[in-house]
Amino acid sequence: QLQLVESGGELVQAGGSLRLSCTASGFRLDDYVIGWFRQAPGKEREKVSCISQKGDSTNYANSVKGRFTISRDNAKNTFFLQMHSLKPEDSAVYYCAADITTCSTGWFEYWGQGTQVTVSS
Repeated sequence: QLQLVESGGELVQAGGSLRLSCTASGFRLDDYVIGWFRQAPGKEREKVSCISQKGDSTNYANSVKGRFTISRDNAKNTFFLQMHSLKPEDSAVYYCAADITTCSTGWFEYWGQGTQVTVSS
């Protein structure tokens, strides 16, 4: 069974940091681009960041550039989203996703269940 499981979401004060993790089981991530998405109540899902299969290409939403860093450890079948200088508007459920195509895809095939990040002001 192919599965992605996120962890690391919690309540943090504004200005703080968190690192989200996503571990895959049932398949190897080496051939997949990895994306992080988030969705706040009443808002559309937003693509936060994406990283290529080899980790040599990344992209970020303007809202998180310079504060968030996406990375991957293919050997551990795990990838990460390091978040710094968190703002209340970063509060959302964060989802990891994987797809075999490219970061420009509009559709990710595999999704985690989400982890809640809450940033207090």
